[in-house]
Amino acid sequence: MTSVMVVGAGPVGLSAALALRAGGLPVTVLEADPKGRERPGSRALFVHRETLQLLERMRPGLAAEFVAYGRTWHTRRTLYRGREVYARTFPAPSPEPAGDAAGAAAVRGTPFTSLRQVDTERFLLAACEAAGVRFEWGARVEQVRVSKDRVGITTGDGRDWSGSHVIAADGARSTVRAQLDIPMRGVRSEGFHVVVDVADIPGAELPLERVFHYEHPGAGGRTVMRVPFTGGFQIDLQCRDDDAPEAYGTEEAVRRWLPRLVGEGYDERVLWVSTYRFLRKVAAEFTDPGRRVLFVGEAAHLFPPFGARGMNSGIADAAAAASAVAEGIATGSARPVEEFAAARRAAALFNSAAAGAALDHLRPRRAVRVKQRAAAALSPVLPWCGEWLERAPYGPRHGSPAGAGRTY
Repeated sequence: MTSVMVVGAGPVGLSAALALRAGGLPVTVLEADPKGRERPGSRALFVHRETLQLLERMRPGLAAEFVAYGRTWHTRRTLYRGREVYARTFPAPSPEPAGDAAGAAAVRGTPFTSLRQVDTERFLLAACEAAGVRFEWGARVEQVRVSKDRVGITTGDGRDWSGSHVIAADGARSTVRAQLDIPMRGVRSEGFHVVVDVADIPGAELPLERVFHYEHPGAGGRTVMRVPFTGGFQIDLQCRDDDAPEAYGTEEAVRRWLPRLVGEGYDERVLWVSTYRFLRKVAAEFTDPGRRVLFVGEAAHLFPPFGARGMNSGIADAAAAASAVAEGIATGSARPVEEFAAARRAAALFNSAAAGAALDHLRPRRAVRVKQRAAAALSPVLPWCGEWLERAPYGPRHGSPAGAGRTY
């Protein structure tokens, strides 16, 4: 039977491998890192309902594992300079049945779940191993060769691999994409954010709610978001364009400013600190001219984390790529891969534009800042003003261009 290769064992590559196995295809995953690697930090937190649905189709019962372990908060709260301008608590879903229907029921009753990416990868890796995916660890791709009906790969240790198709999920610095000379196009924004993982204080956990705080007084007027995950929470601090990274983005600096945002004791609970800048980039093509290589996840697009478009859109890419490969093999046609590339690139462009709209709100020009200030002042009497302040940092969430299919 025709073998397919997946390059990269992050959540998108693992999802692609799992989806290929669900279609009955033999799969080999090539991963540059060694087996048992440790990948710190929460990274991608949100797993949306649409993504849970995709994972459930790949491996029945997998969604239930995600939901049982993750956290779903039912309160969203937004503040402006210390004053609440929006709060909404959604009713918790009713208990769902166990057994064979657990996965589907978990999806129906859960709008999303929140867990660290290391846990997402743990669940996906176990599912892949149970499904019979072959893994080659320490296999760093160095050369890619595409012929009429095959793709050949040479890894850094001199081994050669061959398959009918390759799904490239090897991240923002994709070697596969570079080998095929496909560029990324887009923009990089000024300023940076600091993201911090913090462990709960046992017995004194913060409320299970997502809090977005415009111009937080404890952060010198910088914007702050707090998001829970299993065992702790993530803090995202938006720094100013002229802030020095060492003043806010080191672990020592975080220990100084963190207690002013969440209380005493959390300076000793820091798990991970990282910084990022907003990148909005989309690959010029999502497949090669021969329609044998398909690009997914960050090998195909880069989005800011606000709106949770990165991993969720990547898993949607992976599911679509696996379906296209299976159909292409069954029919002997390149058309399914062409359709995948067109649809997922259109979705990526939509997501990039939506992220741009969010960025205009997060790093506003003077006119938008005045509008934010007015909305905050009017929110007690005009609730829709508070709703706008709540929604705008994430950009448009629904809809997609014609032919793009699922946006995420």
